[in-house]
Amino acid sequence: MRTGVITQKVGMTRLFLADGTHVPVTVLKLDGCAVTGVRTAEKDGYTAVQLGSGFAKPKNANKAERGQFAKAEIEPRKKLAEFRVDAANLLEVGDQLQADHFVAGQKVDVTGVTIGRGFTGAMKRWNFAGLEASHGVSISHRSLGGTGGRQDPGKTFKNKKMHGHYGVDNITTQNLEVAKVDLERGLIMVRGAVPGSKGGWVMVRDAVKRPHKNVPMPASVKKRSSAAAAAPAAEAPAAEAPQAEG
Repeated sequence: MRTGVITQKVGMTRLFLADGTHVPVTVLKLDGCAVTGVRTAEKDGYTAVQLGSGFAKPKNANKAERGQFAKAEIEPRKKLAEFRVDAANLLEVGDQLQADHFVAGQKVDVTGVTIGRGFTGAMKRWNFAGLEASHGVSISHRSLGGTGGRQDPGKTFKNKKMHGHYGVDNITTQNLEVAKVDLERGLIMVRGAVPGSKGGWVMVRDAVKRPHKNVPMPASVKKRSSAAAAAPAAEAPAAEAPQAEG
């Protein structure tokens, strides 16, 4: 099992195939998705990599995060997330994930936070059919019906499907197909719709139920450029100007 990536939803568009047909796709962008931490079995009891995506100003990070980014020697990131991996697929701190981490035709599982729709009724929230339009129903056609509370049990049970806040839920859509990958611009184009609003963070992982064989192992990364091996040599002191005689 290898790591996933943190992407940002750009929006939807379409791709034209060779035969002229078009495919609706969701465009996901990798914005500096890099490894900010590593979890090992010896130290933490499990193996995982922590990724950070989206560049943030240092003043917007708390003290603990600033210390973590300083230790990793990378710029602060807006979004952090952990991905469980096998010990053989651990990465190094500072490695930056690239778009060709996934290949065209591969199936992926996509996790995002759905769009918030505020307070909604039971018909919209739970797809209830509503009451009949006749036979004595008066001004309650879109009500949810009985909620089960008379003398026995005398209460409404928890988790009863009722009206309330709709959206802002973590949703995972499985087995979406990667239609195209743009390595230069860091774009992953997934066929179909992806949960979340434009600009929202989306986690993309290898499909659990339909794994793909020909993928980069342990990942497609861009190694961090090594720091200067030696500090720049100190400048030699300037020669003293000759003193004027007389």
